[in-house]
Amino acid sequence: MSRLQQTDGLTEEQTELVKLVREFVDEQIIPVATELEHRDEYPQAIVDGMKEMGIFGLMIPEEYGGLGESLLTYALCVEEIARGWMSVSGIINTHFIVAYLVLQHGTQAQKQHYLPKMATGEIRGAFSMSEPGCGSDVSAIKTKAVKGDDGDWSITGQKMWLTNGGSANLVAVLVKTDTGADSVYRNMTTFLIDKESGFGETAQGVTVPGKIDKMGYKGVDTTELIFDGHRTTDAQILGGEPGKGFYQMMDGVEVGRVNVAARGCGVARRAFELGVSYAQQRETFGKKIVDHQAVLFRLADMAVKVEAAHEMMVKAARKKDSGQRNDLEAGMAKYLASEYCSQVVEDSFRIHGGYGYSKEYEIERLYREAPMLLIGEGTADIQRMIIGRRLVEDYKLKA
Repeated sequence: MSRLQQTDGLTEEQTELVKLVREFVDEQIIPVATELEHRDEYPQAIVDGMKEMGIFGLMIPEEYGGLGESLLTYALCVEEIARGWMSVSGIINTHFIVAYLVLQHGTQAQKQHYLPKMATGEIRGAFSMSEPGCGSDVSAIKTKAVKGDDGDWSITGQKMWLTNGGSANLVAVLVKTDTGADSVYRNMTTFLIDKESGFGETAQGVTVPGKIDKMGYKGVDTTELIFDGHRTTDAQILGGEPGKGFYQMMDGVEVGRVNVAARGCGVARRAFELGVSYAQQRETFGKKIVDHQAVLFRLADMAVKVEAAHEMMVKAARKKDSGQRNDLEAGMAKYLASEYCSQVVEDSFRIHGGYGYSKEYEIERLYREAPMLLIGEGTADIQRMIIGRRLVEDYKLKA
């Protein structure tokens, strides 16, 4: 096991589970990841393996058929999976957020209906806030649900950047519902949308046009989602009451940011592993490049960043597990881990020299994947705004 990213205070069960996931990554993901990524092929065999291991139900309580693990355990598993291939961690991340939303905010009927099947991976989740014209400005969404005289809702609009948009068969969607509240944020509602997996019209009034072609983060499907008069009922409102959607989604994003931080930690560690390995093999000027001080200093900087990001991610996860508000810590962890990941990957790329630009070397894939973490779950600048506002709250001058 790597000396980096070890976590103190884990139980024997946590240690064994993380070890099991690490072995799965080494044996089943790393050997095939680059080939699948270059073909933009969905890793079905890997997904099936994760189903067997119970990964899709990692944080779902045992009463619903899950493993009932903590956010920290989940984050450590994600860190290992992202080390193998970041796209695979994306496949479980949105599923995990939807399961968390149902568990924390769903009605009893919604929990009993969805969670047991989500634990096995039979129901796979995706969640949707963003739209083509709003990005991180969630208050600017235009997709709208209107309640008819018969009591049913009709949803119309266009959503964007759904991870698992094609493969998922349950989508938690944030829409506008003009219920007369005095705040735009209280006029938003989360609906649970059942659909078929695949592309085209996947439910009445619900269309998934196809995969968005991306620079990196391949294998996992990223899509649009178009609603054209989709009919639904009060029973599909998360929690059963309109007007709470924004706050529900922000709760989900909080744990999602810990997840993104964990992914950054995993990708950064893999980049370090590749860099330190290559540096001990490549020779220039009659000696291994690791013996050149410039390369040694670069490796030292990379290791410090890998370790620091991991520690901050663990702190954010533990704070959420303790029942405390962790938006500050989650924002810091996501910001630091994604920035450091990008820097560590670039340093490893530089160590590889010209070979880093070749598709034959794994670092080329990581170089295209790392930028996604800078914008996913809120851009780096959004994190800085969140961090700054929370710090001003905590350090407000007394009158």
